[in-house]
Amino acid sequence: MDPQRRQGPSVPERKGQKRKLDEETVIGDEQQQMQQREISSSSAGTSSSDARQALLSEVSAQVNVLNTTFSWLEADRAAAKRATHVLAELAKNEEVVNWIVEGGAVPALVKHLQAPPTSEADRNLKPFEHEVEKGSAFALGLLAVKPEHQQLIVDNGALSHLVNLLKRHMDSNCSRAVNSVIRRAADAITNLAHENSSIKTRVRMEGGIPPLVELLEFTDTKVQRAAAGALRTLAFKNDENKNQIVECNALPTLILMLRSEDSAIHYEAVGVIGNLVHSSPNIKKEVLAAGALQPVIGLLSSCCSESQREAALLLGQFAATDSDCKVHIVQRGAVRPLIEMLQSPDVQLREMSAFALGRLAQDMHNQAGIAHNGGLVPLLKLLDSKNGSLQHNAAFALYGLADNEDNVADFIRVGGVQKLQDGEFIVQATKDCVAKTLKRLEEKIHGRVLNHLLYLMRVAEKGVQRRVALALAHLCSPDDQRTIFIDGGGLELLLGLLGSTNPKQQLDGAVALFKLANKATTLSSVDAAPPSPTPQVYLGDQFVNNATLSDVTFLVEGRRFYAHRICLLASSDAFRAMFDGGYREKDARDIEIPNIRWEVFELMMRFDEFCAFNLSSL
Repeated sequence: MDPQRRQGPSVPERKGQKRKLDEETVIGDEQQQMQQREISSSSAGTSSSDARQALLSEVSAQVNVLNTTFSWLEADRAAAKRATHVLAELAKNEEVVNWIVEGGAVPALVKHLQAPPTSEADRNLKPFEHEVEKGSAFALGLLAVKPEHQQLIVDNGALSHLVNLLKRHMDSNCSRAVNSVIRRAADAITNLAHENSSIKTRVRMEGGIPPLVELLEFTDTKVQRAAAGALRTLAFKNDENKNQIVECNALPTLILMLRSEDSAIHYEAVGVIGNLVHSSPNIKKEVLAAGALQPVIGLLSSCCSESQREAALLLGQFAATDSDCKVHIVQRGAVRPLIEMLQSPDVQLREMSAFALGRLAQDMHNQAGIAHNGGLVPLLKLLDSKNGSLQHNAAFALYGLADNEDNVADFIRVGGVQKLQDGEFIVQATKDCVAKTLKRLEEKIHGRVLNHLLYLMRVAEKGVQRRVALALAHLCSPDDQRTIFIDGGGLELLLGLLGSTNPKQQLDGAVALFKLANKATTLSSVDAAPPSPTPQVYLGDQFVNNATLSDVTFLVEGRRFYAHRICLLASSDAFRAMFDGGYREKDARDIEIPNIRWEVFELMMRFDEFCAFNLSSL
């Protein structure tokens, strides 16, 4: 299951961006700050309608200022600058954005995205040059955070002005003011185009992509970052935009940005490349040919978790269909950092790294390497996740690893089969994937794999021996049962679990014995053992633990289990010795069975051959 590539920042991240912009606002306009405090204090303690009216009055006043100050007069420019700042400060509160728009702020702000007309007298004197345009772009960008206002802003003609602002450095000397207005324009385009396919197309038609690509090489890193953020949004699910970005020769610069020491730069760059590659195999080939693979792998070890996440997702996309690329990714050192990411406290990092490993594990040569580098255990642990996507990505990766014979013994040794059988899986696709993984493992239990497992049952520590026996009870062929469970001692290991003080081990042992019994009953007539000379008596499932005609009772955990001596005598040598020999149970009406759980005993009694064997060892 391909995780959907996210478009640029999500809503929470966009709020984070607004806070960042707030911190970068030039401090010093005391009059503006006092005005803001007055607005806030006048709203406090008033009713909602009064507060709304007060805010609408303030917005109306600022809009009126903007509508009457479109000139190069210093007083007009100063007033317009203050008005854009006041509206931007108000717009930082999303709860009042609708009121600002209702108050007519959009057309007034759009008007001030351009410089006023210049007369002969104004040519040499341009007070607050770029400042008013910057404030307008900033305020409109904040209003565009709400999707319902994006089209209104565009319909008022904002895009053409914003694209022109991206080119301000061409007509002016580079300065802090020029850099700021360009950055605010790029941010406004990002917010306007966010999840809006028609506006993304309009940006391209207005000529916005070439200047944004050019700004990737700008000297100011904040401008680079803003331009990359805009391109990232414009590239998401828009093939025409993707093609134009590539045609504008953005790839070499973006790949250089991947190596930046500035985490904000390489995060945006890897995001742009990821959106370009998504569902575009031809662009993916161009990206790889341009040398993106190694710097993307390098980002897996970045201190920026967002860059790590995007890099893992991008590697998963690189590995989607190209087998050679899968091998190259592993050869270049991606496996270890991806496995480390599986154990991150960040759930998105775990999800993306499991996704990448799942794609890589579809290549035979990579499967053993991932397991050898310690990938099995953390992937198995992720099956316990309550996150459906994370759980599925881990299951898909394990499905790939199970395809390699060299991994099967390790899979079983660490308890992988039990983990797959016991897991609580959220979506049906994961359940299907787990079932296919178990089937894949079952098909490999023969030849050298089986010999390896039998070796582990002889020499490994007790816990591993038991895990192997449990797995083989479920996965082995009926033809191999005698080799594994009689000659290899597997049956003794399973029966030993029934005497465990751990309820889970008791249940696992009983279920494994149940599985073996089922396999034994499904043998073909050719393979089946000859009938026993001892007559068998079976009354039917409805008489198991049924008091009707019961003549013996077993006491297990203080509860009574009703049985029939004739059935037990006829079906088991052990019970025959108990009831027909010199044991004290011969004439007892109630027989206490210690050290076994009720559920386990009941399951055993349904398959009395195993039950009798176990009781004789108690």
